[in-house]
Amino acid sequence: MDIILLERVEKLGTIGDVVSVRDGYARNYLLPQKKALRANEANKAVFEANRERLEKENAEKRTAAEAQGGKVAGEEIVLIRAASNTGQLYGSVNVRDVAAALAEKGHDIDKKQVIMGAPIKTIGMFDVTVALHPEVHVTVKANVARSDDEAELQSQGVDVIAQMTEEEAAAEAEAGFQHELDPDRELGELPPAEDAEEAAAEEAPAEDEAGEEEA
Repeated sequence: MDIILLERVEKLGTIGDVVSVRDGYARNYLLPQKKALRANEANKAVFEANRERLEKENAEKRTAAEAQGGKVAGEEIVLIRAASNTGQLYGSVNVRDVAAALAEKGHDIDKKQVIMGAPIKTIGMFDVTVALHPEVHVTVKANVARSDDEAELQSQGVDVIAQMTEEEAAAEAEAGFQHELDPDRELGELPPAEDAEEAAAEEAPAEDEAGEEEA
């Protein structure tokens, strides 16, 4: 389907461009979101008659978005979540969570403006894109941790998952070392030296008597 873009659309074009897209993409997204018009003669005439106004409105929205972006860009949000010892979350962090965390910091961000390739499923520091305008994208930091102390470490650049892995490896190595040092790990408790000598002395006469009977 041929359409006329009413705003800049990533990988398609900018306002006023006539481009071809899949019918489903146009019907399900671009047309309902008023990001484009069908490229027929009537709509082309309507667009040209309103081009100046549309371009002016777009410029005003871009300027406002740039001002907002100056406040949002680089913001760090902390999301405390339960996770396993390997850092895997019992759940995930999604666009709604990011938008809510930004709102708590005073930023008016809709979840539709948050761009994430996939939900976050481990603890760590993650870059998340926020589209304030088709031409204005900023990045915020999502600090996903199990506690405030852990979040502080990550904020300082500490790789908490790598640290946990090292600690776990050290604990396993220590356990193995203690196992090697344990004298009873396979043989069981050994008898005291004195008891062993007495047992040997008691067995000796029995061997002598057996020898005399054979003679």
